[in-house]
Amino acid sequence: MPNFTRFLLATAAAALLSFPSACAQPARSSLTGDWTGTLGPLEFTAHLTDPAGGPRTATLDIPAQHANGLVLQFTTPADSVYLRLRQPVAAQFAGRRSADGQQLVGEWQQGLRSFPLTLSRAGNVTAKTTGPKRPQTPQPPFPYQSADVTFRNEKAGITLAGTYTVPAGKGPFPAVVLLTGSGPEDRNETVLGHQPFAVLADYLTRHGVAVLRFDDRGVGQSGGTLKGSTSADYTTDAQAALAWLRAQPGIRKNQVGALGHSQGGTAAIGAAIAPAGPDFLVLLASPALPGDELIVQQSLALARLQTTDAAQLATTEKMQRAMTDIIQNNADDAQAKTKLLAYYTAISPQLAAQVEPQLPLLTSPDYRHLLADRPAQTLSKVHCPVLALGGSKDRQVPATQNLAATAAALKAANNRDVTVKEMPGLNHLFQTATTGGPDEYGTIEETFSPAALQVIGDWIGQQTRK
Repeated sequence: MPNFTRFLLATAAAALLSFPSACAQPARSSLTGDWTGTLGPLEFTAHLTDPAGGPRTATLDIPAQHANGLVLQFTTPADSVYLRLRQPVAAQFAGRRSADGQQLVGEWQQGLRSFPLTLSRAGNVTAKTTGPKRPQTPQPPFPYQSADVTFRNEKAGITLAGTYTVPAGKGPFPAVVLLTGSGPEDRNETVLGHQPFAVLADYLTRHGVAVLRFDDRGVGQSGGTLKGSTSADYTTDAQAALAWLRAQPGIRKNQVGALGHSQGGTAAIGAAIAPAGPDFLVLLASPALPGDELIVQQSLALARLQTTDAAQLATTEKMQRAMTDIIQNNADDAQAKTKLLAYYTAISPQLAAQVEPQLPLLTSPDYRHLLADRPAQTLSKVHCPVLALGGSKDRQVPATQNLAATAAALKAANNRDVTVKEMPGLNHLFQTATTGGPDEYGTIEETFSPAALQVIGDWIGQQTRK
């Protein structure tokens, strides 16, 4: 969502961006206030809070895309201003203060492209109080029990917080834990006003399944931090959630499953091959190609939204493969960064300047873990029932290749209880889409396809009636 958005990236220059740390600088006027600018037909409004000595915060509104309150990372080294967007797509504004302090002049950088953008101080602009229409978002009163809960991951030494919903009536009930995609996600997997996990939990609970969904480490009410963590760490969070669910009264101990979206599927699979794993798996847009190949295929899928030119697509693929090769063949982060910068500088100094702030991400433990992931090796050890779904218009985890790889790996495990289905017209967030591109996520009112909800609910019902 998803991440928007999520950590599975299209190209090196589409990666989540990072910034140089602030250094000592002379006193300057506060940037607190509202800043507006236009990019083609799109109006941008950034709401900045720049207190003296306090943490800086920022949000972004793009009304034409029904996007309000997008969280930005806000840094101001020297006279520069960086506004970093992590979800639903990776992008940043990089600019400088004008002499009179009334403008921020710079560029909007997204993917391999940059666009001039000037943000001007607007004294009377306020944050939007009404968001885009999200008719599927569940509203109380609910015909089931809902409670905020906490549980411990003793292995990591952290407490995680979430929401636990239990059907009305007399149990015991089957149960499922929901696992979000990559990047910092709250329990509802909130993105662009959408709350897909709230919609999914509501649907399943109304159909007789108890559901636990929880904030990622360091997000919302959960302890710990995502910094330095990988999907292997997230797997231990999934295991802790499964153990907590099984310990609850009124739950069928042998009918507790895991549902993972995108990289959450990787964590679900990891839990499935460990002791006390889930009794069934639902994999939504879950990667099954080797991690480095997935990055290449994602970059091509996104590039095809912009061009059909064979030469341009070949260049995209060549650059992506070169980037992953450099990272994988240089375990030393400093050496990898040097070689990456040299590679992109040889292509274009401008491209190298765009990539340079992203080098810490590209050599981070999580990105290295992603590139080295070989899902077929873990899937081939999964013996519980599996439902794997993908959207035909998913540009982040292309469905056809990944579902085929999922089916092949599970067949190698002699797993005979497998359902694999490509859902026509759905994107990475399982919305009914036109192009499937991430820039479309916020413009779609639908949060989660009713057809996909029914497939998931019916399949879990079949598994738990056995």
